[in-house]
Amino acid sequence: MSELNGKVAVVTGASKGIGAAIAKALSAAGAAVVVNYSASKEDADRVVADIKAKGGKAIAVKGDVAKADDMGRLFEETKKTFGGLDILVNNAGIYRFARLEEITEDEFHQHFNINVLGTILATREAVKYFGPNGGSVINMSSIASAGVPEAAVYSGSKGAVDAITRGLAEELGPRKIRVNAIAPGGVETEGTHSGGIVGSDFEKAMIARTPLGRFGQPDDIARIAVFLASEDSAWLTGERLAASGGYR
Repeated sequence: MSELNGKVAVVTGASKGIGAAIAKALSAAGAAVVVNYSASKEDADRVVADIKAKGGKAIAVKGDVAKADDMGRLFEETKKTFGGLDILVNNAGIYRFARLEEITEDEFHQHFNINVLGTILATREAVKYFGPNGGSVINMSSIASAGVPEAAVYSGSKGAVDAITRGLAEELGPRKIRVNAIAPGGVETEGTHSGGIVGSDFEKAMIARTPLGRFGQPDDIARIAVFLASEDSAWLTGERLAASGGYR
C-alpha cells in the first residue's frame, strides 16, 4: 500500500494494542508516524523499531494527552522531525467496567480526562499544524458509547467522544479537516488479556452475539483507520463506523 505516501501521522496511546497496530498500518501505507505514549517507553520504542525494520519512518514521543503542555510538545516535535501533520488518531484511552455503587470520583475524572479531554486537547493542537489541504482526525469511540450495564462512566466518556466527533466535523469542515470515529467491539489486546476478558464467559457471550463469530483483532481496527486517513474516505466526515463484526 502507498496511499499515504508523504503523509505524517500522530497516534496517541500507540505503545501497544490497537494504537500500535494503527501506527504500524499507517506506516505500511506510507506515512511517517509519531508513536505517542504516556508511560511505556520500552513498548513505544519497540513499535518504532518494528516500523523502521520494515523501512518506515517513526519516532516515539512521551506525553499525557490530558495535559495541554504535553500535547503542545508532542506536535512541536512532530513538526520538527517530519515537517508537518496530516493525520491524528486519538487512540489513547482507558476503560473499566464497574457497577454504579463501585464508581469513584477518581475513576470518573480519570476516564473523562483521558478519553474526553485528551481527545479535545490533542485535536486542538493538531489543527494548528494541518496544512492548507486540511487533514484527517480519527477518534476512538466504542460500541459501548450507546450505554451498557456496569459501564456508566466508560460509556459516558465514549458517548462524549461521539458528540465531539459530530460537532468538530461541522466546525472544522470549512478548513478541509475531516473528523470521524471508529467504534470497536471486543478486541483482543494486552488490556483485554490482563483484564480477564479474553477467555471469560463475557467474551463467549459477545462472540455468540457477533455475526462474524469471533473477537476482534487490532489489525481489524487498524485497516479501518488507514481507510479514514486516506483519500478513499475523502467524502466522509462526522461519521461513527462500528467495527464490531456485526455485534450490537
